[in-house]
Amino acid sequence: MAKRMILFLSVNLLVVVTISLVMNLLGIQPYLDARGINYQVLALFCLVWGMGGAFISLAVSRIAAKMMMGVKVIDPEREQGEMGELVRRVHRLAAAAGIERMPEVGYYESPEVNAFATGPTRNRALVAVSTGLLERMDRAQVEGVLAHEVAHVANGDMVTMTLVQGVINAVVMFVARVAAFFISQRFREESRRMVNLVTVLVLEIALSLLGAMAASWFSRRREFRADAGGAALAGRESMLSALKALKRNSELAELESQPSLAALKISGRGGFMALLSTHPPLEDRIAALARREN
Repeated sequence: MAKRMILFLSVNLLVVVTISLVMNLLGIQPYLDARGINYQVLALFCLVWGMGGAFISLAVSRIAAKMMMGVKVIDPEREQGEMGELVRRVHRLAAAAGIERMPEVGYYESPEVNAFATGPTRNRALVAVSTGLLERMDRAQVEGVLAHEVAHVANGDMVTMTLVQGVINAVVMFVARVAAFFISQRFREESRRMVNLVTVLVLEIALSLLGAMAASWFSRRREFRADAGGAALAGRESMLSALKALKRNSELAELESQPSLAALKISGRGGFMALLSTHPPLEDRIAALARREN
């Protein structure tokens, strides 16, 4: 899920900043009148465009993932061998999870041990794995990872995260515009529009990073649920084995200073950066799943 969340948050920030830039350049500011800011109109304006930005990000999530990660979609009708079996395994898990339309299945060339699922709805999803995962994990462990990602799809996590991100976007846009308005009033009238534009963009980027902490916190909660869902689909032993294998590989990656796994916070490091981690520490996930066994 980390890969999916990073892609989603990146595209979301780009969409929100682009919306703000275009509206400011076109002078679309219906919340301003002769008396200053109409806060009710501004709140509605930010809610509409904040939610709109999040849902635009959701709508293009599959396309963005394929382009940014270089995902090669596997044709289930023509592919044989290991990749054909990968598709069939994902589809079996998806059917068991009650997903009506089978997700696309793909892979991307990378030594990292990772997988992600994305898509606008549970019936228009993509499940992708790295070549590193296929090389380093055994069959049962791969099954656990695939089940975890299918559980994300079945749980509707992308739509849920989109609603959360939409509210965050609205708050970010509201605060940025109120602050920018009062800051711009300190400048000469001919400079106010440019000052307002620059201030809005800077504050939106800064506040979006703070908002990402809230989104990441919510994402970490969903990971435990996806682990439980993966255990129900593939078996608790496969899910536990997958998590333990991820932990071993993340520790090895840290020793080798491999940036990809460190950036995705698979190892769940502590400190300030843990606030931006989309995954809980693996030891916490393993312990939580083990408790369910007893």
